[in-house]
Amino acid sequence: MRKQEILWLYLFLFAALADIAMIVNAESSYRYFTKPVIMIALLLYFLQITKLINGSLLRITVSAGLFFSFLGDVLLLDESLFLFGLGAFFMTHICYIVAFKLTQNHTLNLFKVNFIKMFVFNLPLYIVAALIYFLIHSQLNELKIPVIIYIMAIVMMVTMARERFGRTNNSSFWQLFLGAFLFFISDSLLALDRFFHPIVDGDLLIMSTYILGQLLIVMGIRSHLIQVK
Repeated sequence: MRKQEILWLYLFLFAALADIAMIVNAESSYRYFTKPVIMIALLLYFLQITKLINGSLLRITVSAGLFFSFLGDVLLLDESLFLFGLGAFFMTHICYIVAFKLTQNHTLNLFKVNFIKMFVFNLPLYIVAALIYFLIHSQLNELKIPVIIYIMAIVMMVTMARERFGRTNNSSFWQLFLGAFLFFISDSLLALDRFFHPIVDGDLLIMSTYILGQLLIVMGIRSHLIQVK
């Protein structure tokens, strides 16, 4: 790993630890400085490791996903901007859905897709998502439609990550799938904490799973590109 890559990765880890420290010490005002740096550093790390595919759709979509994540992080620092933050992360999931499809050594043929098998494999995820919505729906009020659309997007994102099984190397699959699933867990905890019942150390759990999830997604894509080389 080259020095430039290590620099941005270290900055990402430093910012992540600093932000978690601010959460633990209830220093929320300092998070306006620590939280935005996390995704910016990860984006710069990703751009550094993907110079060889400059201009590719994969590089563009992942970069856009990380940028929208940064934007969502900033917007969610203000409670009144929750809907805009939700919209930013919705765009992240759309970008990741495209990127995950691009990192499959597989050509889609709708005539050969076993939709029943696909549904059964993804059923546990559908059940969890439905349960979370059932728990929070009464508190959503005017946010019901945006939240339903958002849930559909993140479920599709995790589903697309699972669909990569056998269509990339094992390291790439597991890193990216676990990353996508942790992203889903983070959003689920956020929804439950905000709209159902406050979770003990909720902010810490939400941010920890989110940070690790995003890192694993980037590392999963990196592992796929290494194999392609």
